Amino acid sequence: MGDVNRNQERINILREKARALVAKMTLKQKVSQTLNWAPAIEELGINAYNWWNEGLHGVARAGVATVFPQAITMAAAFDEEMMEQVGDAISTEGRAKFNNQQKYNDTDIYKGLTFWSPNVNIFRDPRWGRGHETYGEDPFLTSRLGVRFVEGLQGHDENYLKAAACAKHFAVHSGPENLRHSFNAEVSNTDLYETYLPAFHACVTEGKVEAVMGAYNRTNGEPCCGSRRLLKDILREEWGFEGHVVSDCWAISDFHKFHHVTDGPVESAALAMNNGCDLCCGNIFSSLEQAVEEGLVPEARLDEALINLFTSRFKLGIEAGEETPFDAIPFTESDTPAMREFNRRVAEKSAVLLKNDGILPLKKGSLKTIGIVGPNADSRKALVGNYEGTSSRYVTVLEGIEDYLGDDVRILYSEGCHLYMNKVGGLGVENDRMSEVRGICEYSDVILCCIGLDSGLEGEEGDQSNQFASGDKPDLNLPGLQNELLKACIESGKPVVVVLLSGSALAIGYAAEHANAILYGGYPGAQGGAAIARLLFGEANPEGKLPITFYRTTEELPPFTDYAMKGRTYRYMQQEALYPFGYGLSYTGFALENARLSSTDVTDGGLDVLCTLTNTGDRDGAEAVEVYVRAPGENAPNHQLKGLKKVFLKAGESKEISIHLPVEAFGLFDDSCRRKLTKGSCQVFVGTSQPDTRSVSLTGKAPAVLTVSIPETRFLDC
Repeated sequence: MGDVNRNQERINILREKARALVAKMTLKQKVSQTLNWAPAIEELGINAYNWWNEGLHGVARAGVATVFPQAITMAAAFDEEMMEQVGDAISTEGRAKFNNQQKYNDTDIYKGLTFWSPNVNIFRDPRWGRGHETYGEDPFLTSRLGVRFVEGLQGHDENYLKAAACAKHFAVHSGPENLRHSFNAEVSNTDLYETYLPAFHACVTEGKVEAVMGAYNRTNGEPCCGSRRLLKDILREEWGFEGHVVSDCWAISDFHKFHHVTDGPVESAALAMNNGCDLCCGNIFSSLEQAVEEGLVPEARLDEALINLFTSRFKLGIEAGEETPFDAIPFTESDTPAMREFNRRVAEKSAVLLKNDGILPLKKGSLKTIGIVGPNADSRKALVGNYEGTSSRYVTVLEGIEDYLGDDVRILYSEGCHLYMNKVGGLGVENDRMSEVRGICEYSDVILCCIGLDSGLEGEEGDQSNQFASGDKPDLNLPGLQNELLKACIESGKPVVVVLLSGSALAIGYAAEHANAILYGGYPGAQGGAAIARLLFGEANPEGKLPITFYRTTEELPPFTDYAMKGRTYRYMQQEALYPFGYGLSYTGFALENARLSSTDVTDGGLDVLCTLTNTGDRDGAEAVEVYVRAPGENAPNHQLKGLKKVFLKAGESKEISIHLPVEAFGLFDDSCRRKLTKGSCQVFVGTSQPDTRSVSLTGKAPAVLTVSIPETRFLDC
């Protein structure tokens, strides 16, 4: 409690300092500071500062920095500690670059310490192009990883933030991309509080995230960047948020251009400011001077916004005369050999082994020739996802295997087919690389078929440069001729290992049925090829779990524009998945035994889940212990992840595991926005996967099923 009080005392001091500074400003000066490119005010000692910077999976868009695996890929590690380490690495490089930029008076965009990350939206529909920026489809996993990433990015200094994180996009935002500027996401209170808000709540109340960014769309009729319910009632009043709120870029202009809830820029600026948006990414807040003069915005509210903003700047220590413990981080701390090695380890921990008939790991000494085919085999773009930085070196899958094997094994390579078009050469006929592929198959001992997507096929609206320009996927199918390429490899009769690179689920039923093995690499970052080579040859042991559901077909999905959770994700779907959330194989075996609960009743203090985990194989490896709860209640989810612990075990080693479940884990939100405990029996599943039938059939193991009693129906304070 002492640390909490000291931190609050420090914040109060900084807010008073900000208040005194704001009191010296003219109205014009105040308005200038609400734009993301805030100019210097020399007479007040205020430096120029651009708030817009990106750090989703590495410092982005500002020169060379470590490019970690994409967010969805890192989520597959199911590793909270790793996420904090990644956040810390990003803020170290961010400070190293910032200190150098300041030395040369460079205050351009992407040169600040306010990183607009993480994206904690829920990946509710696999067609959404920006889903690979998120931590997946589950609110609990997203919450845990989001909090630890925020803590890593912001640091633990008692006086200063190492960097400022920003939870986005608040709230109920996940496509369609081509409708986002005008779309109204309609959602029940139950789905709002049970699915769309928990990760934001955790980042605010636990992670103490410094900023929250609003979304482009409306939620239940209100534009998110000017929503009284979201920004004032929930964020400030229910959750006690003390940081600053920033709009998504040019989102406030959507109020009058596309949402048609205001008549022009002045009204739009007033609506956003009055309802709690402090900072405008874009230029609409330039109209605030007129809005204040016309009485549409109280100047006291503008002052409050500036106090929020300058408190954040003071926390970062970026005003003249401030000295922080991070000022001494030199430029050379970015893109170091140690960072590259850490990046490779992150990629190794994040890959998911979906299928293996025993062919993996490959044995270098038993191979004379390996065939590597596919449009993602030598693709840098398939390594990085979007919101990426620039690496000093990229290692593609082909390059990683070449580096690993050296001259000991012959490698035959073909692009095989274009990523999404029907030919590679401009003047060629359709499927113009097929004879090359068949030749490679004939002479190879094993075929590595590298297929999937890249961020040119899934991403943000406007980022794409092909027929998928909206950013969303039209369906879950492999694009172009990739399925034909895979069939040719399978029909050759040679063993085939699929290396799948994508940021979202694909309908890979043919590969699941016919390939000997499938390794899902996600978008594995600049060192991805080196990591995948080590995984394929057993130098590293796969340990990832899917943070998303791989569905069998596009047709089983609810309509993309329907934000109701019914029928979506593992929590509410009725059909059997192709590869379920929480599933992933290893080269070693794990046994979970003696699962038990510390209490037979759910008490206010929650309870502990206890078990013994043993590595039963002959390889060292890591496993995620997953705890799911099926709570009683009307329209209750199938089951929900509520506890998680990543455990590393040497071959033959056992460890006692304890995972705490708070009382909230057994409650469900009703339509009055209250979390309700419903009297009755509650099931707790303890294992290394979901308790669904598909996971059990794929792994050959069923989680332990424990029963706990909820003695009475009551509501919990939120």
